[in-house]
Amino acid sequence: MTSTTPSVTAPVTVLGLGPMGRSLAEAFLAAGHPTTVWNRTAGRDRELLARGAHGAATAAEAVTASELVVICVLDNAAVEAVLAGPGVAEALAGRTVVNLSADTPARARQLAAWAAEHGVDYLDGAIMTPVTTIGTPDAVYLHSGPEELYRRHLPTLTALGPGHSYLGAEIGRAAAHDLALLDIFWSAMSGYAHALAVARAEGVTGRELAPFAQGIVAILPPIFEALAGDLDDGTFSGEDNPLTSAASSMAHVIEASESHGIDAGVMRAAEGLARRVIGLGHGEGGFIRTAELLNPRA
Repeated sequence: MTSTTPSVTAPVTVLGLGPMGRSLAEAFLAAGHPTTVWNRTAGRDRELLARGAHGAATAAEAVTASELVVICVLDNAAVEAVLAGPGVAEALAGRTVVNLSADTPARARQLAAWAAEHGVDYLDGAIMTPVTTIGTPDAVYLHSGPEELYRRHLPTLTALGPGHSYLGAEIGRAAAHDLALLDIFWSAMSGYAHALAVARAEGVTGRELAPFAQGIVAILPPIFEALAGDLDDGTFSGEDNPLTSAASSMAHVIEASESHGIDAGVMRAAEGLARRVIGLGHGEGGFIRTAELLNPRA
């Protein structure tokens, strides 16, 4: 395959037509790219075919249509199942796979090793925004792997939206960022669900609480940045909010929750971490010192 920069209308193949995969294919079509699609479950390509996509009977057939193959399925186990299909590995030789399926850094490295063994160029990636953002300026994508591959295919990938970030050659970096950011998201969602339950038990409706919850969210960005610096620099300042104070406020949440029969396991875990750090003599430090306790090998 040629290593020159592809034109803005270069062909692309999309493997996997769940909600995200369909949106990716729609964005490529909208940008004028000849788009070939395939899905393990038949019938999901009807709307895409009506919009001008080319359907393929097999994954191997789909792969042969384009130098660039984008795959987005449930996880890397599903990716491996697709790539292990009849004739797929042979058809992929000399082509580029951009894997936008979510999984762990270790599995990204495993797939990259498989690709290298089969003569397949491989970029790992992550989609950090909802289906509704695909193809818009609000979409955010992370990529890791060989920079030359990323630069070569970026003009085509830009059809999905301009928000692409290259994180480096180490193939697991996109997945590492993805998991860390999902950790923030789902921890926050769990916390919000618990907060709504506690508020409701005290006669406060979700709509009443929501504006104040948004205020909490608004103060987080500078706090996140400061705590990241504390962790990287090993300063762990607790001047504004020492860990002893944080643990006390967590205890209040636990007490109020359990008085209503509401499970406080998540907050108990957080308080437990804080108490352990306090027990090590760091009560006047900041909460982010708990990250050191969580990963003593770092």
